[in-house]
Amino acid sequence: MKKLTCALALAGAFMTGNALAWGNDGHRAVGAIADQLLKGSAAQANIAALLLPGETLESIANWADCVKGTYCGPQSPEMLAYVAANPKHSEYHYTDIPFQNAHYHDGATGSADDDIVQTLKQAISVLQGKSDAASNPHQFTPRQALILLTHMVGDIHQPLHVGAAYVAKDGRFVVPETQAQIDGLAIFDARGGNNLLLDDAQITALSDAVIPAPLPPEEGAVKPAAYPKSPTKPLHSYWDSTVVDYAMRRLSTRTPRQFAQTVIASKPDVPGNSGDPATWPYQWADASLAASKIAYAGVVAGPAMQQTSRKGEPYYVWSLTVPSDYPVPSSALAKTQLINGGYHLAAVLQAIWP
Repeated sequence: MKKLTCALALAGAFMTGNALAWGNDGHRAVGAIADQLLKGSAAQANIAALLLPGETLESIANWADCVKGTYCGPQSPEMLAYVAANPKHSEYHYTDIPFQNAHYHDGATGSADDDIVQTLKQAISVLQGKSDAASNPHQFTPRQALILLTHMVGDIHQPLHVGAAYVAKDGRFVVPETQAQIDGLAIFDARGGNNLLLDDAQITALSDAVIPAPLPPEEGAVKPAAYPKSPTKPLHSYWDSTVVDYAMRRLSTRTPRQFAQTVIASKPDVPGNSGDPATWPYQWADASLAASKIAYAGVVAGPAMQQTSRKGEPYYVWSLTVPSDYPVPSSALAKTQLINGGYHLAAVLQAIWP
């Protein structure tokens, strides 16, 4: 297969801080799918009891990202209280299992006590009525548990929020067997793909050849804010937002709600889960590891290049080579994962409140 080398523009390398899985539209799409599937159910009534007037799963889907800063607007007292009580809240959104592995298990290399699997398990337990210290060490309220569940089910279906790349200086993807081996000397953590850089202009040119053009905005639609473009795009950012845009364009949908309506009408074949709902996050993580293998298929990293952060600290980045049709399989996978996320969110809430 023909490949595209995405050369790194050293002078303008862009690094993201806290990653926002699926971005605004992706998370809203997951919530919108669940909203529609749950209409008229007992779960919908229990959800409504925890939400404020006018709120839906779609509208709260980005709350857990919005608490990381002020880019969604000023933080509410509820957000500030959550952040104060959860100083590690940004770590709740992901786990870092080597993408080559098949399974997540407690204590595995790349896992953590506060990672996404453990956070989801706690949120589900709280909504099941368990609030003891063992099942709810962060003392989540039922409302917080619902908000976190809505967001984190989306996160865990984003392949790079589970399957992590570990890289040698020469660009080889490697599998650390212990946490100690990830030493920043022989084996580096690519930070969920944030240190793996695509050439933005080249990946855009690839997509222009194979992805339909965006639909014209609806009359009266608010024009999105324009930001200066970096010459490089982190692979994580590509999977957070770019592939969601591609997936929506391929379905000729403009909004998360339209995306939800379209995919539900297609009656997708969605894998189910079994056992206690508190164990479902482990099953979702394993499925996301399988998806991450597709996300990294044909992706090759070049040699490490040292950069300096705004704080003056050195770090390494790697330029990527990706298949020339990468936007096609990646957007197809994103569509599948968004659908699975929405259906699994509805299913777990129905299992909690049958």
